Amino acid sequence: MRALLASTIGVACAAALSLPLALPAGAAAPGGPRQPAAAAAGAQLPAGGTQSLPLSAPAGADRSAGAAAHVLPARTVRPYSMLGIVWDDAGEELHGRAQVRTRSTASGQWSGWRDLSAHHDDAPDPAPGERPRGGTAPLWVGASDGVQVRVLPERTADRAPAAFPAGLRIELIDPGGDPGSELRSRAAGLTAAERQSAAANAELAPLGARRIAPLGKAATEEAARRSPETRAASRYIGPRPGIVIRRGWGANESWRERRFLYTDTVRTAFVHHSGTGNGYSCAEAPSVLRGIYRYHVHSMKWRDFGYNFAVDKCGTIYEGRAGGVARPVQGAHTLGFNHNSMGIAVLGTYETAEPSRQAMEAVAKLTAWKLGLFGRNPAASSTRVSAGNTKYPKGTRVTFRVISGHRDGFYTDCPGARIYGKLGSIRGLAARLQGR
Repeated sequence: MRALLASTIGVACAAALSLPLALPAGAAAPGGPRQPAAAAAGAQLPAGGTQSLPLSAPAGADRSAGAAAHVLPARTVRPYSMLGIVWDDAGEELHGRAQVRTRSTASGQWSGWRDLSAHHDDAPDPAPGERPRGGTAPLWVGASDGVQVRVLPERTADRAPAAFPAGLRIELIDPGGDPGSELRSRAAGLTAAERQSAAANAELAPLGARRIAPLGKAATEEAARRSPETRAASRYIGPRPGIVIRRGWGANESWRERRFLYTDTVRTAFVHHSGTGNGYSCAEAPSVLRGIYRYHVHSMKWRDFGYNFAVDKCGTIYEGRAGGVARPVQGAHTLGFNHNSMGIAVLGTYETAEPSRQAMEAVAKLTAWKLGLFGRNPAASSTRVSAGNTKYPKGTRVTFRVISGHRDGFYTDCPGARIYGKLGSIRGLAARLQGR
C-alpha cells in the first residue's frame, strides 16, 4: 500500500486560504442538528452501506494558476466508520494532498485534519473488461456522523498544478454490525456463494466453519504430503497457524466475482500495511475488514478483497481474497507482481508507529506455512518478471527476497518504515519455523 499523496508545505498553506474554516470542536455541522450519540449509534444498519459524495471546487475559486482545491464543506451524514476518496480512472494519479476531518458519534467532537494515503499502487493487473477506479487507501475513523474534506493541488516551482482526475468523491462506509448472531440463527444453511467460498477450504475446515484450526509441525507436514493442491511440499514447512476464514469476519460472498483466479505457484510474499490507521481495537478488526472489502469491491470496482491475508495488531490471521488459503490465489496488492505471489496486510499504519510483536510473529508463522507449501525458503531470493508498473516496466527482471515489502516492487512507503525494518527478523523466524 501506499505512498502519501504528493504534497508540499507550501501547497497546504496556499490552498488553505481558499478553503472553509475548520469548525470549532463540538460545533454542529451544516445540514441540520447532529443526532445524539446514542441515537446515531443505534441507527446503524447491520447490513451496512456506502454514501458517495462528490467533491468540487468552491464557487468563485481562482483557477488561473491551474487546478483549484476540491472540497466538501463540513456536514452531517448518516453514521459511518471508514472513508476513502475515489475517482473514475485507475490509470490517473491524484496530484495533490487529500485530507479529512470527522466527527465522533460518541463525543460529538471533530478530529483534526488527517491525510489519506495513495492507493493506486495496490491494484489489479489490467484485465479485459475490468475498469477499476483510482482511489486512496481507506481510513478507519470509528463511528462518525460528520465529515469535511479538502484536496489541495500539488504546486511546484516549475509547473502549474495538474488537473484532478474526473469523478472525485468521498466514500463513507458503514461496514455493518457483527454478523455473528445472523450466522448462528440462519436456518436455511449456506448460500451457493458461501458454499463455494467454504469449499475452497474444505480440506482444512468443515463447511460452515468460521476458523481453520492450527496444526503442529508433524501434522502439517503429513497434511501437505496428502494434499493434491500442494505443489512442492517438503519437510521445510512451518506449522499451520489458525486462520479466521471469510465466514468468520462476515464477508458477504454475493459481492465478489464468482470465478476464483489462480496462478501457478507462490514465489513471493509481499508484506503491506493497510494504511487504515491504528485507531481500531482487536474486537473491531472484523469490521475493519468488512469496510475494506466493501471499499475494494463497491468503491474501487475490484473483483474481491485485494489482499490474500490480513493480520491484526493482536496477531490474528484472516483470510482475505476468496479461493482457498492453501492455494495460489491471485490478489490485487502489488501492481505488476500480483501473479505467483501473495499479499499480507498488517491492519494499521506503520510509518512511525511500532507494530506489535504479535502481528510480526503472525506474519512469520503465516509465511513459514504458506511458502513451505510451495517449497520456498523465506530467507532466499528469486527473480521475477514485471507485468508492468511505474517502477518496473513490463518485462523487467527483478530479484526479490522471498519475503519482501511492498516498496520493493513499487514506488511507495508501504509497509511503513517500522514494519520494513523488521522484515529481516520475520524472514529469520519463518525459516526457523520451517526447520531450516
